[in-house]
Amino acid sequence: MMSVVLEAPNELRLEQRPEPRPGPGEALVAIRSTGICGTDLSIFAGKIPVTHPLVLGHEMVGTILEIDGEVPPEPPLQRGDRVLIDPVVSCGTCYHCSKGQVNLCPNGALMGRDRDGGFSNIVAVPAANLYVVPREISDTTGPLLQVLTTCIHAQRQTELFPGESALVMGLGVSGLLHLQLAKARGGSPLIGVTRTASKRALAERLGADLTIDPSDPKALETVLGYTSGRGVDVAIEAAGRGSTLAKAIEFTRIGGRLTLFGTITERAPSIPYYQLYYKELAISNPRAAKPEDFPAAIDIVSSGAVELEPLVTDVFPLSRAREAITATGAGGSLKVILDHQGDAAATA
Repeated sequence: MMSVVLEAPNELRLEQRPEPRPGPGEALVAIRSTGICGTDLSIFAGKIPVTHPLVLGHEMVGTILEIDGEVPPEPPLQRGDRVLIDPVVSCGTCYHCSKGQVNLCPNGALMGRDRDGGFSNIVAVPAANLYVVPREISDTTGPLLQVLTTCIHAQRQTELFPGESALVMGLGVSGLLHLQLAKARGGSPLIGVTRTASKRALAERLGADLTIDPSDPKALETVLGYTSGRGVDVAIEAAGRGSTLAKAIEFTRIGGRLTLFGTITERAPSIPYYQLYYKELAISNPRAAKPEDFPAAIDIVSSGAVELEPLVTDVFPLSRAREAITATGAGGSLKVILDHQGDAAATA
């Protein structure tokens, strides 16, 4: 089978590898498509330390080739099922797993970071990490379901009642998914914030009542005008920068809620800590997703309440993974998909 292997930072190569064999309780899955995200870019560039060589990729949809050992009885899985893969592999026995916090398992691993991931034709994965994908969700959009699970997990932690206002800072893929989830929960008005005009336009098509450029000197005045002078009830920081978090705090009302979804790696970001105290903001700081978030993501997309197709900007065959990574980092790009059936080389 073909794998795209990261030999060192910025060094990719195509490699023919033997097919993996499933262990007890595992399934062998032929990958149909994978998505590329910011984590992949950071690993590729050497910003996230990993052990090389490594096969990237944690947003995966594939077809079950074989199941070995016991599999989850509900729902049943069988050969030929098209499935979404939960890339978080937990130990199942530690303190956190016993508390249902499998996403926080200290002995766990993320496929594509701590163990080989989905930039291969075939992977072996715990059968418990597989979820059947209905026909109406395509291979092209399927990998976005994994991103959506993390947004669902985040929004489970923050109350948002129908008629309450919500604001999303950063309108990349996750920000646009957060916006749609907030709309599905009855949030109103919904405000999207980004410097990119094309993303503001897309946000409005997907349900935003207002979009603003954070560099606009009247941005705060505009938000207050849409929220009876108070600020928003819920703000979701989805850009992962200290400056956008500071803006989110500014836009949130006294007694409001703040979701820190974006991963901020700055060591000393400029944040108005006094405003956090003065406003008595309730803060949630979600990480990854839990098993229950996967059926929820599939169901909400199947219902039509969340659209995935508009978020896909490019599709490349697996053999052109380097080009796909470059495209992902380009300005204006949203989700780039690797089609594992896209050329003859990808099936060699």
